[in-house]
Amino acid sequence: MGNPSSPIGPSDYLASLMQAGQQAARQFDDAFVAAMGIEGAAAKGQKSPFSIAADFQRQYWSPVADFWRGFFNGKAAGGFPAASSPRGDRRFKDAAWSGSPYYDILKQAYLHNSKQLAEFVDQAEVDDKSKLQLRFYARQFIDAMSPANFPATNPEVIRTAIQTQSASLAAGMQNLIEDIQKGRITRVDERAFEIGRNLAVTPGTVVFENELIQLIQYTPQTAEVEKTPLLIVPPCINKYYLLDLGAGNSFVEYAVAQGHQVFLISWRSAVAETQYLTWDDYLTLGPLKAIEVVRDIADVEKVHALGFCVGGTLLSCAAGVLAARGEDRLATLTLLTTMLDFSDTGEIGLLIDQAAVALREATIGSGGIMPGKELAFTFGTLRANDLIWRYVVDSYMKGAPPESFDLLYWDSDSVSLPGPMYCWYTRNTYLENKIKDPGATTQCGVQVDLSKAKVPLYLLASREDHIVPWQSAYRSQSLIGKEARFVLAASGHVAGVINPPARNKRSHWVNDKLEGVPADWLAKAEEKPGSWWPDWDAWLKRHSSGTIAAPQQPGNARYPVIETAPGNYVKRKSN
Repeated sequence: MGNPSSPIGPSDYLASLMQAGQQAARQFDDAFVAAMGIEGAAAKGQKSPFSIAADFQRQYWSPVADFWRGFFNGKAAGGFPAASSPRGDRRFKDAAWSGSPYYDILKQAYLHNSKQLAEFVDQAEVDDKSKLQLRFYARQFIDAMSPANFPATNPEVIRTAIQTQSASLAAGMQNLIEDIQKGRITRVDERAFEIGRNLAVTPGTVVFENELIQLIQYTPQTAEVEKTPLLIVPPCINKYYLLDLGAGNSFVEYAVAQGHQVFLISWRSAVAETQYLTWDDYLTLGPLKAIEVVRDIADVEKVHALGFCVGGTLLSCAAGVLAARGEDRLATLTLLTTMLDFSDTGEIGLLIDQAAVALREATIGSGGIMPGKELAFTFGTLRANDLIWRYVVDSYMKGAPPESFDLLYWDSDSVSLPGPMYCWYTRNTYLENKIKDPGATTQCGVQVDLSKAKVPLYLLASREDHIVPWQSAYRSQSLIGKEARFVLAASGHVAGVINPPARNKRSHWVNDKLEGVPADWLAKAEEKPGSWWPDWDAWLKRHSSGTIAAPQQPGNARYPVIETAPGNYVKRKSN
């Protein structure tokens, strides 16, 4: 025991506490094993749940004790093991987080606790999906509890308040009040953009309209155009102008410049009169009707069709319906970051379970609206630090004005969906994964088998996509189409797709052999610098039916001009 009259230092006290705790844990574990009659298991080196918990506590408190031991010995925060933020994490970029002992303590303690919580979740003895759900919700808690998210523990917030004599705090409170009234976080200067002025500006005309879509025909920019027209089906959960952000940053502009006859669907956000529309209505009134109109206007039998994200899922199902009817209407099929096999959906699939779908079916399954802002917030939680907490800090704590960024404006301009359509989609994709199985779903009155849609297929995925894992997109080549070409773009769900060649950014991977699993494909793939757009254009033109003189007027007698692009559906706000 040593000399009882000798004073004990803080570090020695902590060490003795840890030693006593370890001894108590061993004694408790021995008693547990004896009481439960599992001496044989103990002899084999197996641990009881209490022992596992004790081990976890020891792992946690050991570096904490090292920290305080170093602190009391005059080494400040040097006791914590070095902890680094995840790649791309900008929360602790301010110099004070490493230059000030106080803020360094906060940061290191937070990162250490975050790591321990993540490891604790990983040790949970539950099924794989439950563990993934635990990881997701643990990360939501970890992200929310960052010291950067609180005014009293964020050096930038405090410094800005001092410099502005608290004007930043007053401005932040005003921003918060305005966002409470909106029901959403303002992330972009909405006055800086206007659809038709600096977004969705590629010249064109609306040539068809029903209660769900407007169909835009874009004005040719070349003397001759491809005889077979191109129909673009954007996702119905977003405004279409992601594909037409502005001059020099537009996939639509690029396709028109390459001599394609381009038509595009503009989806209408759900309103009271469309709240009863179903998945079949979306197919019938959307891509199936658009294919019919495009064929009529261009006077052709077949069209090239391109779908992006959920638009690709809708387009694939439409292709399955056409195949079941024996209607040969497609020349090629292009799917951009699209899922048809929902066995691996990434983290978004963790939010869609039986209870969640059943609740939606009970409330809006027979009529109602899934609000766009709810969908937008759900997607935001997948990258909460970048898409939620960053703007909470900047806007509400530092009083900073929102930035001007076209992608953020688009991301905030969400689209609502009819309840019946949304419920069918979530049940038959994320929950039950039926559309990939031949004959498992009846759509538009026919049993759909995607494999019957035997048209040349171009697949694009994005390597860092957090919404459509690229491995899931890769598996589509075995489900639909023929003679598939798969290309993997760098970056994420949006930036991987929107990558104009003139900017010479990022890269993409190609490999003509699609045998084996995705990892094998990537291991043998060749990385190419720059955009994938020229690769797609060259592929599409390899399936050309020739060129014709560019049409002088949009539409035809059956489908006359309704209004100039971008049309009025895309301008209507759902938020």
